[in-house]
Amino acid sequence: MKSTITFGGALIRVMLVALAVFVPAMALFSGPSPAPKAAPRSTASERHCLPVGGTVMTNFGAIDANTTMGIATGDLRGAVSGTLLGPPQLVSGTVVFHVQHHWVTESGDMLTFDPAVATTAPISQTLFAVITYPVHVTGGTGKFAGATGDITNIGEADLIAGTVFRYSGQVCFAE
Repeated sequence: MKSTITFGGALIRVMLVALAVFVPAMALFSGPSPAPKAAPRSTASERHCLPVGGTVMTNFGAIDANTTMGIATGDLRGAVSGTLLGPPQLVSGTVVFHVQHHWVTESGDMLTFDPAVATTAPISQTLFAVITYPVHVTGGTGKFAGATGDITNIGEADLIAGTVFRYSGQVCFAE
């Protein structure tokens, strides 16, 4: 059986090969696409949100037996404190702490928070691993006036050696 190529068949093959070479070459040499522009903001009441993260290290007993004091690193670096609002509660094998936070950034702006609930797993009588520890930002002073946000924490609370947490979340600023 003899195969013959017609002019039309040859033309189609040449066009397909040209497209197979030409399209990737154009994509390769055309350069990056321009970045999309942000949509314009429609009202002044919209919020601008930023991710935040860092560490918190505090010691119990710096102010009194129920209050920690220490430092924060990262996006919200400054001084931090947490006050236990009551004795820890045993709940289904976990230990729950109710905490009021106090935070001043290195620029002097304060953040305010709702009381937080830290659910922990006891490792020993004085060491607790954080299971959940959400914190809600309710405002503050300076650039944090009118801010809101949510931060989660992981880490441990050691009633003897201090606390170490990694925080991450988002803070939204009033525009």
